[in-house]
Amino acid sequence: MTGPSGAPAGSPAGATLDKAADENFPVAPFFLPRAWRDDLMAIYGYARLVDDIGDGDLAPGGADARLLGVSPERSDDRLAVLDAFEADLHRVFDSTPHHPLLRALQPTVRRRGLTPAPFLGLIQANRQDQLVTRYETYDDLLAYCELSANPVGRLVLAITGTATPERIRLSDAVCTGLQIVEHLQDVGEDLRQGRVYLPAEDMKQFHVQESDLAAPTAGASVRALVAFEAERALGLLNEGTPLVGSVHGRLKLLLAGFVAGGKAAVTAIAGVSYDVLPGPPKPTKLRLLREVGATLRGEG
Repeated sequence: MTGPSGAPAGSPAGATLDKAADENFPVAPFFLPRAWRDDLMAIYGYARLVDDIGDGDLAPGGADARLLGVSPERSDDRLAVLDAFEADLHRVFDSTPHHPLLRALQPTVRRRGLTPAPFLGLIQANRQDQLVTRYETYDDLLAYCELSANPVGRLVLAITGTATPERIRLSDAVCTGLQIVEHLQDVGEDLRQGRVYLPAEDMKQFHVQESDLAAPTAGASVRALVAFEAERALGLLNEGTPLVGSVHGRLKLLLAGFVAGGKAAVTAIAGVSYDVLPGPPKPTKLRLLREVGATLRGEG
């Protein structure tokens, strides 16, 4: 029996891939060619798993750590599991990896001629999450997004054979915008993980203390800060929107979905008057479809 992802239901790989349904954007929609869908799900499985390791959000029981060769007594050591995961990533390129999601990635890597660099960037971002829990400036946060988000967009361009320097630049803007939006949706959850992705200099400017982020609902200062960061994220999404018009066919629709997902999430945040503390504001399907249409028409 398999789950919606096609992986065995209840397996570590299946539990990871099934999280695709919760993303702000479509991961591998039905209208894409089957080969693209398979490759995008392989990339998603990798990115989701490395994030779950970094967040301590793996399936209960330590199965993923065992698959990576980490002893039970170290299965809760995120840096140790990330080190083992990196070792298994290198096997994708030169032998046979241990984890099923990395074995699923191997055909994509070979078929598309992918290099280790973007995959290593995602691992490094999650290592950084264990060591760096606050960001002083917006530029510091952008440098983190260069590792945590931008590699995914670059991999999508590589899979579809459409990477150019200009498209990579536009994709980076979109991916960083999406990452910042996700941070805004998850302010409360991130704080409970011991992390704050709101730049300290901006918190100071808006007179926001970390204790304010732990409240059940946001006060005026927190709302103003979230609105400021949401406008920045929207600016990045708008900057990257010409990426959609630079490609054709089904890829155009996929990229429009990525951009629209971010813009719809910003609208959802605005729709709760920037009070993100009770829980992540999520866009409706109707809002997402409207944003896709606007992006395809060049109005986004």
